[in-house]
Amino acid sequence: MTPKPISSGPLSEEIEHRELIIAGAGIAGLSAAIYSARAKNDPLVIEGPEPGGQLTLTTEVENYPGFPDAITGPELISRMKTQAIKFGAKTRYGTIVTIDDTTHPFQVGLSDGTFLTSDAFIVASGASARTLCVPGEDELMGYGVSTCATCDGAFFKDEDMLVVGGGDAAMEEAHFLTKFANKVYIAHRRDSFRAEKYWIDRIMKKVESGDISILWNTEISQINGTPDEGISTIDLIHHADGNPSSRKTEPGFENSTLNVGALFIAIGHIPNTDYLRPTAVELDPEGYLLTQGGSGSGKTHTAVPGIFGAGDVVDSHYQQAITAGSMGVQAALDAGVYLDDLFDR
Repeated sequence: MTPKPISSGPLSEEIEHRELIIAGAGIAGLSAAIYSARAKNDPLVIEGPEPGGQLTLTTEVENYPGFPDAITGPELISRMKTQAIKFGAKTRYGTIVTIDDTTHPFQVGLSDGTFLTSDAFIVASGASARTLCVPGEDELMGYGVSTCATCDGAFFKDEDMLVVGGGDAAMEEAHFLTKFANKVYIAHRRDSFRAEKYWIDRIMKKVESGDISILWNTEISQINGTPDEGISTIDLIHHADGNPSSRKTEPGFENSTLNVGALFIAIGHIPNTDYLRPTAVELDPEGYLLTQGGSGSGKTHTAVPGIFGAGDVVDSHYQQAITAGSMGVQAALDAGVYLDDLFDR
């Protein structure tokens, strides 16, 4: 039993209706699509401005179960999309800009002016890694430049590596990389970290042992290299008073070059939840979607019945492909129960 398309709202013509719309075609969204399609819940996946999510920036994935010889991020996404479509999921490109949760079915607006409606909605729109916006970064992303040490650190075994950042994520990544690196450098634009004392203490122990060196009041100005050869050198800028990029004309400004094999950017993520702010779903101060969590069923429920959350848009800590996939499955199962109850089937 599926409600007929509604004709009220911004468009005068009939609006396409789906039982379930999934926002995002990364690991979480596609995992949700596979399970939802097999359960005959008519999922439509909106692929968004970055189809495949952050995993498409990873040249090789070695830690996803079932691929002992590694698989590229784009290939893994492609296989999952094919699998979802095989079971009946539909996909379309588009960017969701609004969702009206004051009416049911929900009305979903896309950036091209199209409106859709759905009985249930899974938010799997992910989080985008903050980047440095310096020359060479885009060209070498996935070829020596990474936003995930857990994903890519092992590829650069016995090389020197550089981590940028001063928070918990940067400390955790730098500490993790000492398992593989010849030496780890941490570049931070200030003279103190904002990370928790627990992580600072652990990093300082690694500094004492010689595994880590800290480059205080330092920023990256350029990344040199090619996709074929990887990173050759990284250009750094320094000023004793911190934030050197804003002090280029001041006395004491310095340039230097560092030879490393890999750069890991750990300056935070931006959850893709702006379109949810006018709704009644709850977000934390950083914009991550809040779900019910806890034990038992219903973990992915949000504050709005019928809207569920999964993947990096919810998870600000682990942010791994496999954890995103598991949350996508949970959201699909929760949405399936919701739809069965809704239609008494």
